[in-house]
Amino acid sequence: MALFDLTNRLSQYFDRHLILPFMEFLSDNNVYDNKELIRGKLEIISKTKMARYAITLHHDLYPLQDIPKSYHENLNRVLAEDKKLKERVEKIAEVMNDPEVMKTISNFRDGSQLYEYLTTRHDISKNITEDMYNYAKFQFECGNYEFTSQYLYFVRILLPTNDKFYLNTLWGILASEILLQNFDAALEELNRLREYIDTNAAFWPALQTLQQRTWFVHWSLFVFFNNLDGLDLLVDLFLYQPPYLNTIQTVCPHILRYLTTAVIINKSRRRSVLKDLVKVIQQESYSYRDPITEFVECLYVNFDFDGAQQKLRECEAVFCYDFFLSNLVNEFIENARLLIFEIFCRIHECISINMLSQKLNMTPDAAEQWIVNLIRHARLDAKIDSKLGHVVMGTKAISPYQQVIQKTKDLHSRSHFLALNIHKKLGLKFPESGTQWGQD
Repeated sequence: MALFDLTNRLSQYFDRHLILPFMEFLSDNNVYDNKELIRGKLEIISKTKMARYAITLHHDLYPLQDIPKSYHENLNRVLAEDKKLKERVEKIAEVMNDPEVMKTISNFRDGSQLYEYLTTRHDISKNITEDMYNYAKFQFECGNYEFTSQYLYFVRILLPTNDKFYLNTLWGILASEILLQNFDAALEELNRLREYIDTNAAFWPALQTLQQRTWFVHWSLFVFFNNLDGLDLLVDLFLYQPPYLNTIQTVCPHILRYLTTAVIINKSRRRSVLKDLVKVIQQESYSYRDPITEFVECLYVNFDFDGAQQKLRECEAVFCYDFFLSNLVNEFIENARLLIFEIFCRIHECISINMLSQKLNMTPDAAEQWIVNLIRHARLDAKIDSKLGHVVMGTKAISPYQQVIQKTKDLHSRSHFLALNIHKKLGLKFPESGTQWGQD
């Protein structure tokens, strides 16, 4: 399964702390050798301030060896740095712990007014925003994400949007909320970050904009796959927002795995979105392919039902070992089978249940029960001939009366807008509501 593991690709665009949940997931699912994973975690941790965790990992990796002296020296350096940075924010910490003062602060809507209030009324240093930012960043490196989130929210209020720390503050808050698994708050921060990136894209070098959007696409996976409406938001952003679709096609086509999954699982919009998705998958097939994207190609490009069945089996394995998708395997398989069945039914009017069960990778009895449930819930117009073991598809003929209604359904509104456009082109005054056409 290491062949289909995207951890190596994804981790290039994540903060080190966001990679740790991946390492835990891979360890729990025995994708790689456990000692190699611990060694990988130790390498990541060594570049942070999580000195105590590094000591624990070293003991797990080499239980018979003494902890090297350098590990204890690093811990002492971290503790000394913590003490030094804490002293610089001591006064603002007192303010933040005073409910009355915080109540007053909550009434401020402007960061500059709040800054003036803190420096004049509470004798806070004029460098307070930089000191708070540095201390929050240090605490994040130590793994204290709740503390980081609290301080960075305060910093964001104080900073003007053109400050050099503002963008990093947005990323820091988002990372903290993700690691705290506060995904509703993380979604709000994600939207705020996207607005900031899109607003400033015109003023940044093209490479910086591409880099920011690449990180955004990857970090958003944590939020979208843990939010009630996340898959809808993912499809809208990745498929229908040209700057982000272009980012995926240019830098990270492996994100198509998650876009494809979101489209297939999304029952309400799947039919209208699949055509656009297939086009993108075909365009990028030379740069990225996996069983999930190949399943769509087999079904909608090649109409290869045997190939789709084989890819579906591989998809099931891929899902079980993917950090973001492991909880969606049953939902995906159910919807993927429904897609196979829908395409098959468009081609055939009478289908053998035995043959259909092979296409769906199910036993004949399970396939028959599955079809019965579809008919029962009015998702399929068909009848089952139990004696012959066939599914007979129903055909709904549209009456001429209904065809006329469908053709003329929007005729009035379309005529209205057409007339409006003609009047605008000719520079004529449009009639007031309730008047007859042409009176002016």
